[in-house]
Amino acid sequence: MKTHKTIFTTLSILTFFSLFHVANALAHCDTLDGPVVATARAALDKGDVTPLLKWIRPEEEKDISTAFQKTLTIRSKGSEAKEFADMYFFETLVRIHRAGEGAPYTGLKPGEAIDPAVALADKALENGNVDNLVNVLTNALANGIRQRFQHASETQKHADDSVAAGREFVETYVIFTHYVEGLHGLIKGGAAHHGEAEH
Repeated sequence: MKTHKTIFTTLSILTFFSLFHVANALAHCDTLDGPVVATARAALDKGDVTPLLKWIRPEEEKDISTAFQKTLTIRSKGSEAKEFADMYFFETLVRIHRAGEGAPYTGLKPGEAIDPAVALADKALENGNVDNLVNVLTNALANGIRQRFQHASETQKHADDSVAAGREFVETYVIFTHYVEGLHGLIKGGAAHHGEAEH
């Protein structure tokens, strides 16, 4: 009974962290250092709304263009007005962008809210080289598999020594196999971004 409870708890924790990381990834556009706000900053400085239109649906272009023009007018009235107007526009743009993805909007988050892997993905696109991202994720993946395998392998050697030892093996076996299964699901496209087709 205790073993089943332990296994259930372990699986619940693994599921929670899987959902947490997926949520972080999907919320990348909600951050002040994310690509949507970065594009908005540059567009406001240049006074050209065009680069922003790729982040929204065609039917939202009028709303964004109107908000953009109002922001340009207000931000010309001084530094405090500029700061207020910019934040209003960032909120508006990101909210509309998220709605277009079919995702909820819960406010802008600080830059440190960006998942490190997503930050590396952005960096890869900036410099045109994905090698660092591949290496970091590959190493993290390999280490995660090896650690869980090692634990399961060690407990397996003593699985028949006693019922308690057998239960310890089963627990590490479940953690190991579910970790691998979860990773395989992600590789197959189980965590596709909003509306992205699975392959």
